[in-house]
Amino acid sequence: MKKIIPLVLGATLAAGSAQAQSSPRDVTGVTEGLIAAGMAIELSDYCDSVSVRMVRGLNFLHGLKGDLRDAGFSNDQIDAYIDDDQEKDRLEAIARRRLADLGVDTSDRASYCTVARNQMAQGTQVGELLR
Repeated sequence: MKKIIPLVLGATLAAGSAQAQSSPRDVTGVTEGLIAAGMAIELSDYCDSVSVRMVRGLNFLHGLKGDLRDAGFSNDQIDAYIDDDQEKDRLEAIARRRLADLGVDTSDRASYCTVARNQMAQGTQVGELLR
């Protein structure tokens, strides 16, 4: 299976400022946003009829970066978060578990399309990142 979160983390989080919470992991909105972005990427990787909305996705990810800056994280803290392989693995596991809960069956590529279309129809954050 492809790694979904490293791409998201690497593309997203490259700046910061002061210091506030103990870890970027503690910023729930960022964690949830990364999981949603990872889910959208995974769906588009396995369903040829959908794709990630690149401009919308980049804007979304820049917003997450801004949330970390607003929470007071420094560049060093954000870089450490980006490079944390255990955190990437944790977020990937959550994203894949949520996809399975929504009906993705890794042995059935069509299930990725079904879930993707449902997410788009429901207007979820995952669906908003797809077209």
